[in-house]
This record gives sequence, structure tokens and C-alpha cells, in this order.
Amino acid sequence: MKIGVDYYPEHWDKGLWAEDAEDMKRAGVEIVRMAEFAWSRLEPEEGVYSFGWLDEIVGIFAKKQIQVMLSTPTCTPPLWLFEKYPEVIQVDKSGRRIPIGIRGHRCLNSPIYREKCRQIIKQMVSRYAENKWVVGYQIDNELEASHCCCPVCEEKFRSFVKKKYGTVEQVNQAYGNSVWSGEYSSFSQVKPPFGEHQTWLNPSYMLDFNRFASESTVEYVRFQEELIRSLDKKALVTTNTWLCENMPDFYNMFESLDFVSFDNYPATKLPGDNESLYSHAFHLDLMRGIKKKNFWIMEELSGSLGSWTPMPPTLPPGMLEGYSLQAIAHGADAVLHFRWRTAAVGAEMFWHGLIDHSNVKGRRYKEFCDLCKTVKEWKEIEGSVIKNRVAILYSSEQEYGFKIQPQVEGMHYFTQIKAYHDAFTSLGVGVDVINWLSDLSEYEIVIAPTIFITNSQIEKNLKMYAEHGGTLVLTSRSGVKDEYNRCIMQPLPTVFSELAGAVVKEYNPIGLGTQKIEVSDKIWKGKPFTCTLWCDILEPNQAEVLASYGEDFYQGEAAITRNNYGNGKVYYAGTVLNRKGMVALAEYIVKDLGMEYVQGLPFGVERTVRQKEADKFVFLFNNTDKRQDFVFQEIHNGEADAPERAVLEPFEMAVK
Repeated sequence: MKIGVDYYPEHWDKGLWAEDAEDMKRAGVEIVRMAEFAWSRLEPEEGVYSFGWLDEIVGIFAKKQIQVMLSTPTCTPPLWLFEKYPEVIQVDKSGRRIPIGIRGHRCLNSPIYREKCRQIIKQMVSRYAENKWVVGYQIDNELEASHCCCPVCEEKFRSFVKKKYGTVEQVNQAYGNSVWSGEYSSFSQVKPPFGEHQTWLNPSYMLDFNRFASESTVEYVRFQEELIRSLDKKALVTTNTWLCENMPDFYNMFESLDFVSFDNYPATKLPGDNESLYSHAFHLDLMRGIKKKNFWIMEELSGSLGSWTPMPPTLPPGMLEGYSLQAIAHGADAVLHFRWRTAAVGAEMFWHGLIDHSNVKGRRYKEFCDLCKTVKEWKEIEGSVIKNRVAILYSSEQEYGFKIQPQVEGMHYFTQIKAYHDAFTSLGVGVDVINWLSDLSEYEIVIAPTIFITNSQIEKNLKMYAEHGGTLVLTSRSGVKDEYNRCIMQPLPTVFSELAGAVVKEYNPIGLGTQKIEVSDKIWKGKPFTCTLWCDILEPNQAEVLASYGEDFYQGEAAITRNNYGNGKVYYAGTVLNRKGMVALAEYIVKDLGMEYVQGLPFGVERTVRQKEADKFVFLFNNTDKRQDFVFQEIHNGEADAPERAVLEPFEMAVK
């Protein structure tokens, strides 16, 4: 396990470099990331390369025995490239080239841009291939699914559609282009989605464009990866990601890369209510689940975030170290803080690093030093992994579907995913967030939230999983559409109705309002709680009713059911419960299976487990700004262990 920093030597006077490296070594830094935005310094003129400064700083770190992770600088091409080759600039939905001057304004599919990328990457990787301190490369920076609409992308999208469907007649049928006289008579009419009114465009067509946009980004990553590996076979290769506006398919993007890297910026201002789910535990579990292996944090919160938005409160004491240790508890093997020193120039000058503009090593820097010391003391944890028995399915298809056609105010694809993740982790039950098409056989419980867009493979997987004894949880907005983003003409949840043992008679999109739920004694001793956003009014044909609605015209109708299917059980939750209700439902499910869980964890206290052979490392993290003094018990097969007491200061991590 390593703690590191992101460093931008091109931003600082060379007189600071050696001093910074010495301070990093003294603090405990083991790795630095550099150069992701330095193309203009590395190639100031076309074909004229200037790597001397990078050689010098790499050499300084090598003398301190600090590893270097370089980045291909392709996110920010230099201005001479845009001036000479303006066709590489992205085209937006209006059909215009976007204004340059910010990062990421290039078309990933442009042949000219690709060739210029190839040249600069070849120069960089060839230069450091024999340097043992340069351990790997981050490809580009925070790549999104490419929504460029330039002529090159237009032709590639047209080819994508033609390859998939073969004839315009097949496209028209798949998209339902008879609506609004949208039928193609020639493939020349297939274009990217131009115009302001994106949500008015054909949803089937829009889903394919999102798939194409993701595929373009994945293919761009493969292009860089293959080039890097051809030049340096020993190098680690990754790219950094985050939960951005246009997310690519993470599973395809990272498939052949060595590990996942995530940019982790949790909230510094915690919400004042217990319903808001602010923990980044979900994000971390999602990242670990992409390759089902440990991952890296390539950018970690170091101070107040600002620049293009107003600044939130700074990190209170304990938060910097706590959030970093939280990442490690969830499977991070390296945590690099963004950034060593707060920028004094440029757009990110108020996105704070470890050291402020004053250049005085203050409270956050000292806390960072404590973090480095703590991680060094955790060396016995190195090599440990996370093995969970509960999985939540994630799919970029659903993410695209919900953005193309929002279902109700306040409801997003992540709404139910995060709610179920929180419910189980509140019980100390670890959760993997995995590809929706993964093998499910290793899990006792699988939650499949909002399978809005379905296909034959997921239908088969879920049926097989339940038949063989698995416990499956389905939710509202499941089975709504087929793989072409067309509504299925059957009672909901359509292809999952047999699994659920119930159908939806009617639904009510209640949005941000709330309603009462009456619960069977089996779940929460008959006490009512509330639901929000969506109400499926269920008609069971085989399933048992576990909860009913407590008001409105469907008072007394089924809201949550459980069905025996094959050797397994299938729960169908037709609504989105409040937090207490979600936790109660999760507890009922794990108790029914006799699984290990924890009673007595206060709100905001998280329990995770890493394992190495026979060793088991249990982490307790206080993800709140209040001192927590509590008694908890581990439950095994319905039997409670002896009570344990824990006292945790705000953002403190304990490990045993």
C-alpha cells in the first residue's frame, strides 16, 4: 500500500523541486503522479520535444527513491495543434466547434489527433522505458464517453449503426421511427443528436448514440494502452475515472488495464439529515467491483474544492486522514492526494492541495504526514482483499436510459443503488457493486435495482441465479424496456414477472412526496415507515406480501413481496423506502439467510473487512463530524456475540 501525491513541476520554479521532493520523502510519500496536462511543455512546437525538465524532476524523485506514475498528456493538446489542425476540436450538439482554452476539447476519433497522440506518447514512453522509478502510465485524464458530433464522429456513428443493423429498414424497426415521421430512407440521414431538445429525440436512437460514445472512448483507451505496452512491457497501465456527466462503460474501459483508478472527492460539508446518503463508500465499492480486485485512488481530497464553483467548508480535523483510510478499507492499494501544493495560477487555484498558497506547511499537511505514518504501520494489511457475499448490479445501459428519459422528479439511476448499498452496509454487511452481466454464483444475495432496460442475458442470469438458491432483490422500474429502449407490452415487471410472482396493476410516480407504508410484523414489528418517488401497486399471484401502502387510493395494496422461485427467493420492492425502512428490509433478508451482520452501528459508522489467507482485518470508520460512543454486536446464524464497545472521534478509523 502506498500514499502519494499529484505534482505539477511545470507550475513551480525549479528552485522548489528538490525541496519539495525532500519534504515529500520526509512526510512518507512513496509515489508521485505527473505530466497529465504538460503537453505544451513537452512539445512546445510541432515535432520539437523538450523533455529535459521532466528528466530532471524524475531524477530528483529517483534519488529520493520515490516512484513516478507518468500520465500521457493527451487531455490538453497545445494551442499550436488546434491552430494548425482546427478539425481536431470537438463539435458540440449545436454543430459548432467548442471554444478552446479549457481541457478535454479534442475529438478522440480524429485521425490527426490520434497521430499527434501517438507521437508524443512514443517520445515519452520510449524515453523512460528503462527507468525503474517510472512504474507506469495513466492514460489521458478523467475520460468521459465522447459526445463529439464532428464529421469524423458523424461518419463513425453512421458506420456503427450500419454495422449493427445492416439495413435502414432494420434501423427503422428497432428505433420505432414511424413516430413523428422519423423513418430513414438512406444511411446518409443517420447523424449524431444535434439540437437543444435532446430529451425529445428518439430514445432508441439516443441509447445507441450513448453506446457509440462509450465505445469510442473505450477504443481510444485501447489505442493508447497498446502503444504504451509495445514500448514498455513492464509498465503498469491504467486511466483515472470518476462519476462524470457522460460515463463510459467502466467494465469495457478497464477490461485489459492493470487496475482501476478513481478520483475521490467526498463531501466536506455533511448534510444535516439522516436521509441524505453522502458516504463515498458506494463509489469505492463500485470502483473495486469493476475488475473485482483492489484499485488505486489517483486523486484524493486534500482541501476545500473551488475554482468554477464557490468553495465549501474546508476539511475539519481528521477528515483528510479518515477519507484516505476509508478508501483503503474498501480496497484501495494506493492513495495519491490532489495535490501537493495549491495552484497559484490557472483555473484550479482554489482547488486546495495539501499546502496552501502561503507555502506554509499547516494543519492538513501535518495530518497527511500522520496518514503516511499510519499506512506504514498497516503493512500487515498489504496483500489483503475484500470478499463479500452481497452484490449490487450496475449497468451503464440503465444510467443512459434514465438520463434519456427521466422517470420522475428526484429519481435517478443511482437512487435505489445507493439506497440498497447503504441499507446493507449499515448492518456491517460488505457489498460488491458489479457488472450487471457478471457471474452471480459466488453471492448469497444479489440486488438488481431498476433493470429499466433489459436483455436476454440478464433475464437468463437472474432466473438461473434464483433457481440455484440465490436470494434476488428486484425493484420498481424493472423490465420496462427491451434492449432497443422500447417499452415492453406486458404487465410490469414484464420479463421478470415470473421471478417476482407478482405483477404491477398500476403505478404512481409520486416524485419528492412521501407516503406511509404498513409493514408486516416479519419486517419491522408492524411499525409504519414512509416511501417516496415511485409506487408500484402490486398484484401477487404467488408471492407473499411483506408490506402494503398505508394511504392514497391504493391503501392496503401490496408494496413489497417475496416469492419462492426454484431453490431461491425473489423480493420485489415496488417503492423507494426511507432509510430506516431500507435498513429494516435488508436486516430481514440477511436474518432470513442466517448471514453474519452487526447490530448497533450508529448512523454514519461504517464497517468493512479485508482478508489475507487466514487473517481478517475489520475496519470501523466514523464517517460523521460527531464523536461516537456505542455498543455493537456481531450476529452469526442468529446468535449474538458478546457486546463490544467502541469510541470513535470524528472521521476516526479503527482496525482490529
